Amino acid sequence: MPRYLLFPGRHHLLTRFQAEYLRRLATGGDTATADGGAGATVVWAVTSANHENTRRNPVPYHRREAAIERFSVLTGLRSVVVPVFDTAETDRFAEVTLKNVAAATGRELTPADTVVACSTPEVAAMYERLGFTIAGVEAEVDPTPARPWDVLLRLAAGDPTWRNLAHPATVDVYHRYRLDDLVRAVVNDPVVGDEGGLTATRDYRTYAEAFADAAQRKWSAVREHVRPGRIVDVGCGAGAVLELADREPALRESDLIGVEVARHLFEECVHKKAQGFFTNPNVFFYRRNVLGGAVFAPRSVDTTLTFALTHEIWSYGDRMASLRRFVQAIYDHTVPGGVWINSDVCGPDGRDRTVRLRLSTADGANPAQPRTDLASLPPEEVASYVGGLSTRARLEQFAVDYRFPFTYRPGPDASDAVVELTLGDAMDFLTRKDYTDNWLSETREQFCGLEYADWKALLADVGFEVDPASGPTRNDWIVTNRLAPVAGLSTPEGRPLDWPVTHVFLVARRPVNT
Repeated sequence: MPRYLLFPGRHHLLTRFQAEYLRRLATGGDTATADGGAGATVVWAVTSANHENTRRNPVPYHRREAAIERFSVLTGLRSVVVPVFDTAETDRFAEVTLKNVAAATGRELTPADTVVACSTPEVAAMYERLGFTIAGVEAEVDPTPARPWDVLLRLAAGDPTWRNLAHPATVDVYHRYRLDDLVRAVVNDPVVGDEGGLTATRDYRTYAEAFADAAQRKWSAVREHVRPGRIVDVGCGAGAVLELADREPALRESDLIGVEVARHLFEECVHKKAQGFFTNPNVFFYRRNVLGGAVFAPRSVDTTLTFALTHEIWSYGDRMASLRRFVQAIYDHTVPGGVWINSDVCGPDGRDRTVRLRLSTADGANPAQPRTDLASLPPEEVASYVGGLSTRARLEQFAVDYRFPFTYRPGPDASDAVVELTLGDAMDFLTRKDYTDNWLSETREQFCGLEYADWKALLADVGFEVDPASGPTRNDWIVTNRLAPVAGLSTPEGRPLDWPVTHVFLVARRPVNT
């Protein structure tokens, strides 16, 4: 009988089959030995321990550990639980896990004293190459019993039979901490990907740096409109704006709350709080997808801040339907007299009218056809290729990669540099053409879905009052540095047009008497 039984896995859910299997394996089938507390020690190597609230890893490590400890008590197994953080894919995964076990427990597991319990063939093969004996768990039983992940998917699908297959330890911990609701919400989320982001192609380091660079400008714009009390930044990124709010003496008694869906950014927020970036003790961060329903109780928030968020709700949801649900949720959780401050990109007035767009062909390559295989390339190759195109050629590439309807036609002259299209489509391209580092993410979003008149109508319909401080704006830096040097706008008749607005600033208040 081995001294140790190494059981690597994510262990989000434990099953009744695992209980019986591990008892037999750890005790050599001797139930008296098990009842007496002897037998092999089960070493649970819990992988992806630093991940939670993602489709692939919905349950946080500390709850997984709690279920394992209760499982061990109920089954009479002696266990130790070791967190193994996620790493880049490597064929040395087995060695990494063994080193984690040694560092956490002081136990050097060897083929002479350890059997590895693993039902995943690719992982089992790594331990076999090191000389370990493999116990196949579900893989060695015919017919194959339900694997833990299959049971979890039953839970997510609303199938009550999951309780018959899950071990009582899991059922108990799930019930006490409402993890069944969490699993259903995360696994069934229509927007968030397996690893907890809106899109797998986004470089979150770039986004975090951009948010931090712009934080002072954003806070300066909203500061005078913030109402003290419960202040929530939805889509808070890495928490840069809340850091500035934390420094305001007038807000020292306020609760500062950040909500972020992207795992990478949420983890940075938690790290900052742990490192003492905030002096206010009432700073909290939550990982939530605001499209999944209400995050806060009705009439409980004094100020809601959103920066560069609403166009993502429009883009990744059902456009106006999703945006309206979001605006309604903001209204519902706002206290009477409270405020929602929203800063985002915005479509130009009259976005559906036809314009003529002249684009440079001299600032890069002009291939005969756009590529259709960018999604299969590494991000750095995509950035290099798109960055090397002329502005005119980028339009053609944009038309291929953009996930929204986008049409254009050649202008009336013989020049390839002139096209005709709607003003909204023109600005959607022009305000995105320089985001080459995140090209495939940016082409999944629509900046110009709403113009300012649409925003005012939507807010009024939900019940907000639009403050006079609200209005559309134009980013003149973008015009001077990104648009004017390589593009020009005119009417279909050739009359030059000024560059339109690019952003909107909204201060929406819930009336006091509602």
